[in-house]
Amino acid sequence: MVNKSETEDRVIIFDTTLRDGEQSAGAGLTVEEKLRIAHQLARLGVDVIEAGFAASSPGDFEAVRRIAQEVKGPTICTLSRAVASDIDAAGKALEGVKNARIHTFISASDIHLMHQMRKDREAIMDMAVEAVKRAKSYVDDVEFSPMDASRTDPVYLYAMLEAVIKAGATTVNIPDTVGYSNPEEFGALIKGIFENVPNIKDAVVSVHCHNDLGMAGANSLAAVENGARQVEGCINGLGERAGNAALEEVIMSVETRPDHYKVKTGIDTKEIGNTSRMISNIFGFPVQYNKAIVGRNAFRHSSGIHQDGFLKDRTTFEIMEPDTVGWRGESLVLTKLSGRAGLRARLSELGYRLKDDEIANVFAAFKDLADNKAEIDDRDLHALMSEQHRVADTARTYQVETVHVVCGNDTSPEATVTLHCPDGEKRSTNQHGTGPVDAVCKAIDSIIHMDVELTEFSVNAVTEGIDALGDVTIRIEKDGNVYSGRGADTDIVVASAKAYVNAINRLLMIGAQDAGSESTTPKETV
Repeated sequence: MVNKSETEDRVIIFDTTLRDGEQSAGAGLTVEEKLRIAHQLARLGVDVIEAGFAASSPGDFEAVRRIAQEVKGPTICTLSRAVASDIDAAGKALEGVKNARIHTFISASDIHLMHQMRKDREAIMDMAVEAVKRAKSYVDDVEFSPMDASRTDPVYLYAMLEAVIKAGATTVNIPDTVGYSNPEEFGALIKGIFENVPNIKDAVVSVHCHNDLGMAGANSLAAVENGARQVEGCINGLGERAGNAALEEVIMSVETRPDHYKVKTGIDTKEIGNTSRMISNIFGFPVQYNKAIVGRNAFRHSSGIHQDGFLKDRTTFEIMEPDTVGWRGESLVLTKLSGRAGLRARLSELGYRLKDDEIANVFAAFKDLADNKAEIDDRDLHALMSEQHRVADTARTYQVETVHVVCGNDTSPEATVTLHCPDGEKRSTNQHGTGPVDAVCKAIDSIIHMDVELTEFSVNAVTEGIDALGDVTIRIEKDGNVYSGRGADTDIVVASAKAYVNAINRLLMIGAQDAGSESTTPKETV
């Protein structure tokens, strides 16, 4: 738990990528993927990791438990509704962990109370206080959120915050749950809380802003200007609907303008780029080219006037040094002549720590890629590592062995696919389709015998040039749930096969993680 006295000139960075970020439509992570992200977030230096919603499913419970046990440094937090069973599950998942936090929440606005909760204000107040007390019996560090705070009657909000702090809450979080507020209004709300909650100095004031109107980052910073000392958000701005405040933007705003915000963070900003790329690859959500801080074009100049000024003095058109956020415009290039030591050193710089047996497998894949691509840069290496992790994570499920396609403008597309199956057998089949990718997917369907609907297909070039790696993202739907898969290869049809199989493997693995669950707990947002 961050000491209250330490927060006067420091902003606590609370990362909820593994909880609210996973609520992004089409996202779905395995336990191993969540653990990998959590370790990278620890390297980034975030103060709090909200590892999941322990009561929502056995998979989420296991992810929270393992992250709490294995990831060192940050406080590990899990969300819970103001319901006894949720709080008990949270306490059990965090059992024996020193830096542990339970984050409990309940609706506070009249619109939520009337249409969602169907309870009066007094009943909700009682539930909030009892939830904090119950959470306090498990951990010392308790966070409370009045959901939809930005649309809540301020007088009722002040009374609720005073009551939960008195009950033991160490952090009170003010969510703009539906992204309704604006910086002036939200800043005034935070200021009003400091002026009207008598015991507010006994807790850290936090904010959790959604981006429905594109103001999550601005609202978060307005809160900091008015005394908030914890900001919650996600890397790359992931999250429910239009997402949350993008943590990399909030962090670099504070770091770039200490003269204005007069606060600091404990973040190792050079890990921002690595963290962004890892999360993009694992989630299967590409980062837009012009995304602030982490987009491909964030530090590229095309205008003649800009280029002229930049070449004379880079501060004319750059307010940050690219390497301060781990951005590498001029990547070190590797070739098929590069050795194992050089590859390992470069991967370590990119945030991948590999054991001897792991580097052997990666080096073999690197050599195969180098035979098809003359030069390999950082973007290729990130794609290569993502592909290797996908294979490792799904070693007990289906793997693409071979893909052979015949197509053209005068022939019916035909695909022959061989899969390595979970039982150790290799199975092949041949199918026709409306195009080569359709034929490949139909062939895979006929081997796996699973009824899924392909809802999204996209292809991106990882690097430039005719020999670029093709990065394919596929999303499938089954029983109302969406699962994403990615695959990379110099042949986009092979990449498509890998992505489709990866999506099916995710479906199988996440289903297996949650098998036997009778929980109907929704993965709600604050």
